[in-house]
Amino acid sequence: MATAGKVIKCKAAVAWALNKPLVIEEIEVAPPQANEVRIKIVTTGVCHTDLYHLFEGVNKDDFPIVLGHEGAGIVESVGPGVTEFQPGDKVIPLPFPQCGKCRFCKSPKTNQCADAWNTDSMKSSEDSRFTCKGKKVLQFFGTSTFSQYTVMNQMAVAKIDPAAPLDKVFLLGCGICTGYGAAVNTAKVQPDSTCAVFGLGAVGLAAVMGCKTAGAKRIIAVDINPDKFEKAKVFGATDFVNPKDHSKPINEVLFEMTNGGVDFSLECVGKVDIMCSALKSSAPGWGVSVIVGWTDMYDVAVRPVELISGRTWKGSLFGGFKSKDGVPEMVKAYMDKKVKLDEFITHNMTLDQINDAIELMKQSKCIRAVMSVSPQ
Repeated sequence: MATAGKVIKCKAAVAWALNKPLVIEEIEVAPPQANEVRIKIVTTGVCHTDLYHLFEGVNKDDFPIVLGHEGAGIVESVGPGVTEFQPGDKVIPLPFPQCGKCRFCKSPKTNQCADAWNTDSMKSSEDSRFTCKGKKVLQFFGTSTFSQYTVMNQMAVAKIDPAAPLDKVFLLGCGICTGYGAAVNTAKVQPDSTCAVFGLGAVGLAAVMGCKTAGAKRIIAVDINPDKFEKAKVFGATDFVNPKDHSKPINEVLFEMTNGGVDFSLECVGKVDIMCSALKSSAPGWGVSVIVGWTDMYDVAVRPVELISGRTWKGSLFGGFKSKDGVPEMVKAYMDKKVKLDEFITHNMTLDQINDAIELMKQSKCIRAVMSVSPQ
């Protein structure tokens, strides 16, 4: 392409400070270096993890930054040493890399990668390929999809079916794989089992879909917003519980509903008190509870007897999918009509409306907004 090897000036939504609206700016995106790929972002969405960093972050040094980690685009150019990708490839950026070489990548037991532990969730200012108004701008999870162009390491990029619609499959870059995989890969939900999913955002609805795919006979959707229950039914929920409708703790309500607790519970909110409730709602002896919602703000605490009784408490990152392998497989599953994506999209917007999309997410009025970033 004509822009290969050159600095690209483009539009991006920059977060200059904690708890402040994003600002649409013109930024400079440097060419990719060794083992890097420069991507034209076509579509992106807002995830709660973006909001977590913007509104709950604690380090003012994490700004300025371009947020966004759930997107899809087209390879514009590649750096030296890149053989897997070429200009024109359709790709999904990955917030979690897969180097394929470390002991974790080689193990079938996990989707962790040692490289993810060796780097911060934000590229350091020396490594970022972004500048704006003479200042280095950080990259979020090394991705930054709230920009028309971004530069990423090739081990954090997945090449996908060229026929895949980018305005749908971008969802597989984070939320849908996270929830769906938590049920299928991490919890390993069994046929004819009873499940409870706490939180009906995109991740929770994807977890409901995963439970349904795995053959659960009863899927209890738990949320304080009753407007979400009809949407949950689309993905396979059979029962609906609003904690505000009950005077007793929600785990006691579920215990009574299921004659002693659910087989599998999934917490998809990111609040420690709900994580504990989800654990206590699972059946003593064999219940499995999975922490899916992201937070790093508080400790969790339960009495040892809750685990001594035989429950299993697990965590799930990106739904247990090895990212470069799993995302193309999920794209194929969508193309084969085995998983739903269209039903998650509630709003169509542009990057210029990014603050409106964030406000909709904060007010729980949006499951996912697809935002057009660049023309395809």
